[in-house]
Amino acid sequence: MARKANTGGTDAAANPGRLKQIALTYKMTRKADPKVGLVVAGVGIVVLGVLLAIGFLIGHPVYLGILGFVLAFLAMAIVFGRRAEKAAFGQMEGQPGAAAAVLQNIGRGWTVTPAVAMNRSQDVVHRAVGRQGIVLVAEGNPNRVKSLVAAEKKKMARIVVDVPVTDIIVGNDEDQGQVPLKKVRTTMLKLPRLLSGPQVTAANDRLRAMGDLMSNMPLPKGPMPKGMRMPRGGKMR
Repeated sequence: MARKANTGGTDAAANPGRLKQIALTYKMTRKADPKVGLVVAGVGIVVLGVLLAIGFLIGHPVYLGILGFVLAFLAMAIVFGRRAEKAAFGQMEGQPGAAAAVLQNIGRGWTVTPAVAMNRSQDVVHRAVGRQGIVLVAEGNPNRVKSLVAAEKKKMARIVVDVPVTDIIVGNDEDQGQVPLKKVRTTMLKLPRLLSGPQVTAANDRLRAMGDLMSNMPLPKGPMPKGMRMPRGGKMR
Protein backbone atom coordinates (compact mmCIF):
# COMPACT_ATOMS: atom_id res chain seq x y z
CA MET A 1 0.00 0.00 0.00
CA ALA A 2 2.83 2.35 0.87
CA ARG A 3 4.45 1.79 -2.50
CA LYS A 4 1.25 2.67 -4.34
CA ALA A 5 0.90 5.86 -2.36
CA ASN A 6 4.48 6.88 -3.17
CA THR A 7 4.05 6.13 -6.87
CA GLY A 8 0.86 8.14 -7.05
CA GLY A 9 2.55 11.07 -5.36
CA THR A 10 5.40 10.94 -7.84
CA ASP A 11 3.02 10.89 -10.82
CA ALA A 12 1.01 13.75 -9.36
CA ALA A 13 4.16 15.79 -8.92
CA ALA A 14 5.42 14.93 -12.41
CA ASN A 15 2.26 15.95 -14.30
CA PRO A 16 2.22 19.58 -13.07
CA GLY A 17 5.91 19.72 -13.91
CA ARG A 18 5.26 18.68 -17.50
CA LEU A 19 2.36 21.10 -17.85
CA LYS A 20 4.50 23.89 -16.43
CA GLN A 21 7.26 23.06 -18.90
CA ILE A 22 4.81 23.11 -21.82
CA ALA A 23 3.42 26.45 -20.65
CA LEU A 24 6.94 27.89 -20.35
CA THR A 25 7.83 26.63 -23.82
CA TYR A 26 4.67 28.22 -25.23
CA LYS A 27 5.46 31.59 -23.60
CA MET A 28 9.02 31.55 -24.96
CA THR A 29 7.81 30.54 -28.43
CA ARG A 30 5.12 33.21 -28.46
CA LYS A 31 7.70 35.94 -27.89
CA ALA A 32 9.43 35.02 -31.17
CA ASP A 33 6.31 33.74 -32.95
CA PRO A 34 3.20 35.72 -31.84
CA LYS A 35 0.92 33.74 -34.19
CA VAL A 36 1.85 30.31 -32.83
CA GLY A 37 -1.38 29.99 -30.83
CA LEU A 38 -3.61 30.83 -33.79
CA VAL A 39 -1.70 28.54 -36.14
CA VAL A 40 -1.77 25.55 -33.77
CA ALA A 41 -5.47 26.06 -32.98
CA GLY A 42 -6.28 26.45 -36.67
CA VAL A 43 -4.53 23.18 -37.51
CA GLY A 44 -6.50 21.36 -34.83
CA ILE A 45 -9.84 22.79 -35.97
CA VAL A 46 -9.21 21.97 -39.63
CA VAL A 47 -8.18 18.37 -38.94
CA LEU A 48 -11.11 17.76 -36.59
CA GLY A 49 -13.53 19.45 -39.01
CA VAL A 50 -12.40 17.37 -41.97
CA LEU A 51 -12.73 14.09 -40.08
CA LEU A 52 -16.15 15.06 -38.74
CA ALA A 53 -17.34 15.98 -42.23
CA ILE A 54 -16.16 12.63 -43.56
CA GLY A 55 -17.90 10.93 -40.64
CA PHE A 56 -21.24 12.55 -41.44
CA LEU A 57 -20.87 11.66 -45.10
CA ILE A 58 -20.30 7.97 -44.43
CA GLY A 59 -22.72 7.81 -41.52
CA HIS A 60 -20.19 7.34 -38.68
CA PRO A 61 -19.75 10.80 -37.10
CA VAL A 62 -18.96 9.42 -33.63
CA TYR A 63 -16.14 7.12 -34.73
CA LEU A 64 -14.64 9.69 -37.09
CA GLY A 65 -15.10 12.38 -34.46
CA ILE A 66 -13.02 10.40 -31.94
CA LEU A 67 -10.38 9.68 -34.59
CA GLY A 68 -10.45 13.32 -35.64
CA PHE A 69 -9.88 14.46 -32.06
CA VAL A 70 -6.83 12.19 -31.71
CA LEU A 71 -5.36 13.21 -35.08
CA ALA A 72 -6.05 16.88 -34.40
CA PHE A 73 -4.17 16.67 -31.09
CA LEU A 74 -1.27 14.90 -32.83
CA ALA A 75 -1.15 17.47 -35.63
CA MET A 76 -1.21 20.34 -33.13
CA ALA A 77 1.66 18.78 -31.16
CA ILE A 78 3.77 18.34 -34.30
CA VAL A 79 3.16 21.89 -35.55
CA PHE A 80 3.80 23.38 -32.12
CA GLY A 81 7.01 21.38 -31.72
CA ARG A 82 8.38 22.54 -35.06
CA ARG A 83 7.54 26.18 -34.47
CA ALA A 84 8.94 26.02 -30.94
CA GLU A 85 12.17 24.52 -32.29
CA LYS A 86 12.38 27.19 -34.99
CA ALA A 87 11.83 29.94 -32.41
CA ALA A 88 14.46 28.45 -30.09
CA PHE A 89 17.07 28.34 -32.87
CA GLY A 90 16.16 31.90 -33.85
CA GLN A 91 16.83 33.11 -30.32
CA MET A 92 20.09 31.16 -30.00
CA GLU A 93 21.49 32.09 -33.39
CA GLY A 94 24.39 34.49 -33.12
CA GLN A 95 24.77 33.94 -29.38
CA PRO A 96 28.14 32.69 -28.06
CA GLY A 97 27.96 28.99 -27.23
CA ALA A 98 24.86 28.32 -29.35
CA ALA A 99 26.55 25.46 -31.21
CA ALA A 100 27.64 23.90 -27.92
CA ALA A 101 24.02 23.91 -26.75
CA VAL A 102 22.98 22.09 -29.93
CA LEU A 103 25.75 19.50 -29.51
CA GLN A 104 24.81 18.80 -25.91
CA ASN A 105 21.38 17.72 -27.15
CA ILE A 106 22.50 15.75 -30.18
CA GLY A 107 21.55 12.41 -28.62
CA ARG A 108 23.12 9.18 -27.47
CA GLY A 109 26.31 7.81 -28.98
CA TRP A 110 28.21 11.08 -29.01
CA THR A 111 30.85 12.39 -26.62
CA VAL A 112 30.87 16.19 -26.72
CA THR A 113 33.71 18.39 -25.47
CA PRO A 114 32.86 22.11 -25.68
CA ALA A 115 35.51 24.75 -26.37
CA VAL A 116 38.53 22.62 -27.25
CA ALA A 117 39.97 25.71 -28.94
CA MET A 118 39.27 29.42 -28.57
CA ASN A 119 40.86 32.75 -29.45
CA ARG A 120 40.66 36.23 -27.97
CA SER A 121 37.79 37.15 -30.29
CA GLN A 122 35.69 34.36 -28.69
CA ASP A 123 35.68 32.22 -31.82
CA VAL A 124 35.28 28.66 -30.55
CA VAL A 125 35.75 25.10 -31.75
CA HIS A 126 33.80 22.26 -30.13
CA ARG A 127 34.52 18.55 -30.55
CA ALA A 128 32.11 15.62 -30.86
CA VAL A 129 33.15 11.99 -31.18
CA GLY A 130 30.82 9.22 -32.36
CA ARG A 131 30.44 6.37 -34.83
CA GLN A 132 30.79 8.99 -37.58
CA GLY A 133 34.29 9.86 -36.36
CA ILE A 134 35.45 13.19 -34.96
CA VAL A 135 33.42 16.27 -35.81
CA LEU A 136 34.83 19.74 -35.11
CA VAL A 137 32.09 22.37 -34.94
CA ALA A 138 33.33 25.96 -35.15
CA GLU A 139 31.34 29.09 -34.40
CA GLY A 140 32.48 32.67 -34.85
CA ASN A 141 34.04 34.63 -37.68
CA PRO A 142 34.31 32.22 -40.66
CA ASN A 143 37.77 33.46 -41.66
CA ARG A 144 39.24 33.26 -38.15
CA VAL A 145 37.76 29.89 -37.16
CA LYS A 146 39.37 28.17 -40.14
CA SER A 147 42.80 28.67 -38.57
CA LEU A 148 41.47 27.37 -35.24
CA VAL A 149 40.10 24.25 -36.91
CA ALA A 150 43.34 23.69 -38.83
CA ALA A 151 45.39 23.99 -35.63
CA GLU A 152 43.11 21.55 -33.81
CA LYS A 153 43.34 19.03 -36.66
CA LYS A 154 47.12 19.28 -36.63
CA LYS A 155 47.18 18.68 -32.88
CA MET A 156 44.88 15.64 -33.13
CA ALA A 157 46.75 14.18 -36.13
CA ARG A 158 49.56 13.07 -33.83
CA ILE A 159 47.18 11.05 -31.66
CA VAL A 160 44.21 9.85 -33.73
CA VAL A 161 45.67 9.30 -37.18
CA ASP A 162 43.23 6.51 -38.07
CA VAL A 163 40.00 8.37 -37.21
CA PRO A 164 38.13 10.44 -39.85
CA VAL A 165 37.72 14.12 -38.99
CA THR A 166 34.91 16.33 -40.30
CA ASP A 167 34.73 20.07 -39.69
CA ILE A 168 31.55 22.14 -39.64
CA ILE A 169 31.56 25.94 -39.64
CA VAL A 170 28.31 27.34 -38.30
CA GLY A 171 26.86 30.14 -40.42
CA ASN A 172 24.09 31.10 -42.83
CA ASP A 173 26.19 31.33 -46.01
CA GLU A 174 25.59 27.82 -47.31
CA ASP A 175 27.19 28.71 -50.67
CA GLN A 176 30.49 29.06 -48.79
CA GLY A 177 30.08 25.68 -47.11
CA GLN A 178 28.68 27.00 -43.84
CA VAL A 179 25.97 25.09 -41.98
CA PRO A 180 23.05 26.95 -40.34
CA LEU A 181 22.68 26.34 -36.62
CA LYS A 182 19.35 24.54 -37.06
CA LYS A 183 20.96 22.08 -39.51
CA VAL A 184 24.04 21.20 -37.44
CA ARG A 185 22.43 18.20 -35.73
CA THR A 186 20.93 16.71 -38.90
CA THR A 187 24.18 17.27 -40.80
CA MET A 188 26.14 15.35 -38.19
CA LEU A 189 23.63 12.50 -37.99
CA LYS A 190 23.71 12.09 -41.80
CA LEU A 191 27.46 11.44 -41.80
CA PRO A 192 28.36 7.82 -42.60
CA ARG A 193 29.14 5.58 -39.64
CA LEU A 194 32.74 4.51 -40.11
CA LEU A 195 33.81 3.43 -36.60
CA SER A 196 32.88 0.55 -34.34
CA GLY A 197 32.05 0.96 -30.67
CA PRO A 198 35.54 -0.05 -29.45
CA GLN A 199 37.15 2.33 -31.95
CA VAL A 200 35.03 5.21 -30.61
CA THR A 201 36.05 4.35 -27.05
CA ALA A 202 39.73 4.19 -28.01
CA ALA A 203 39.53 7.56 -29.80
CA ASN A 204 37.86 9.16 -26.79
CA ASP A 205 40.53 7.76 -24.46
CA ARG A 206 43.35 9.14 -26.61
CA LEU A 207 41.71 12.55 -26.96
CA ARG A 208 41.02 12.66 -23.23
CA ALA A 209 44.69 11.99 -22.55
CA MET A 210 45.55 14.90 -24.85
CA GLY A 211 43.41 17.19 -22.71
CA ASP A 212 41.39 20.19 -23.82
CA LEU A 213 41.38 23.94 -23.45
CA MET A 214 39.71 23.98 -20.02
CA SER A 215 41.79 21.20 -18.46
CA ASN A 216 45.05 22.72 -19.75
CA MET A 217 44.41 26.12 -18.17
CA PRO A 218 46.84 26.78 -15.27
CA LEU A 219 44.22 27.26 -12.59
CA PRO A 220 45.31 27.33 -8.92
CA LYS A 221 44.62 24.19 -6.88
CA GLY A 222 43.31 26.13 -3.88
CA PRO A 223 42.88 29.63 -2.43
CA MET A 224 45.98 31.75 -1.96
CA PRO A 225 46.48 32.67 1.73
CA LYS A 226 46.08 36.34 2.49
CA GLY A 227 49.31 38.26 2.72
CA MET A 228 51.37 35.60 0.92
CA ARG A 229 53.46 36.83 -1.98
CA MET A 230 55.27 34.82 -4.61
CA PRO A 231 59.00 35.61 -4.41
CA ARG A 232 60.98 36.44 -7.50
CA GLY A 233 62.00 33.43 -9.51
CA GLY A 234 58.66 31.68 -8.87
CA LYS A 235 59.85 29.47 -5.95
CA MET A 236 58.43 29.66 -2.48
CA ARG A 237 60.83 29.44 0.40
